[in-house]
Amino acid sequence: MNGEKKNFVVGIYPRVSTDDQSRFGFSLDEQEESLRRLCDYKGYKIYKVYREEGVSAKSMNRPKFKEMIQDMKDGKINKILVYKLDRLTRSIQDLETICKILEEYHCDLESDCEEINTSTPIGVFFMRMTTILAQLEIERTSERTKFGLMGAAKKGHVPRA
Repeated sequence: MNGEKKNFVVGIYPRVSTDDQSRFGFSLDEQEESLRRLCDYKGYKIYKVYREEGVSAKSMNRPKFKEMIQDMKDGKINKILVYKLDRLTRSIQDLETICKILEEYHCDLESDCEEINTSTPIGVFFMRMTTILAQLEIERTSERTKFGLMGAAKKGHVPRA
């Protein structure tokens, strides 16, 4: 930017799936509190908080996510804040789609934990790398789970539903 400070009106997007909250303790309240502190620190104006509870990031078909994207398209927000990038998406393909939409509507994305900010080229690079690593971790976890289930089945242990 040419030295002028952009005034950001943000949409805060905290999300948890049931598994996330039980495994990692990323509560909606903790995410929202952290993002509100970031807004206070950086002088961002909060338009709305889009709390998404018990919903996976495996697809973009999420009610609050869709509402936030529509508000962005309507010009109500010009920055989306997430606690961690995997709160927004865990899919490389979805990330690329989101990046294109953000670019088309001149909206930035910022992640509190990874210090990702798409208002800079290096921020876009780090966002893409972080998503690639998140997808790798999902695939590795799936492999370990399948391997463990096969081992249990060979020993005669049947997993319960």
